[in-house]
Amino acid sequence: MTLVEHVRAMARNNAWSNHRLLTACAGLTDEAFAAPRTGFFPSLQATLNHILTVDWFYLDALEGGGMGLSVFDPAVPYPTAAGLAEAQSAVDRRLIAFCDGLTDPDALEREVVIDRGKDGPDRETVGQVLTHLFVHQIHHRGQAHAMLSGTCAEPPQLDEFFLDYDRHRREGEMRRLRL
Repeated sequence: MTLVEHVRAMARNNAWSNHRLLTACAGLTDEAFAAPRTGFFPSLQATLNHILTVDWFYLDALEGGGMGLSVFDPAVPYPTAAGLAEAQSAVDRRLIAFCDGLTDPDALEREVVIDRGKDGPDRETVGQVLTHLFVHQIHHRGQAHAMLSGTCAEPPQLDEFFLDYDRHRREGEMRRLRL
């Protein structure tokens, strides 16, 4: 697997994991979704909206969209799991399309300018931004996964993606999601 192929696989893993996590959250009431919980962010609602807005932020920078920090206003654009799932799916599809558009390893070295507000513009490479974005998503999905353990919703399996051994566990879902 080349590095570009790995990035493409990570984008698909990201979409699959977000789908599984938000499908589990769909079993919660809006109150349970927003209820205070122990974590870096104080609720599933806040944690999963943070994943979404950070995805918007970095993908906008990768695409050269120019939205910058405005993507964080409001901090919780989707107060319900249903609305959030639709928005997350849309940004996940954009990320897949972006990664599929990377044609060679040199594309990962292209410079990306990131709006850091009062700290000024930051310059990173596509590869650095994508790596950070994937780690960020995994980090906060793990927190949301742990929060789900304190609800009536069963936390979904999120680590059956890359191994051939697990292929049968995800194939149907991947087909339905068109990943």
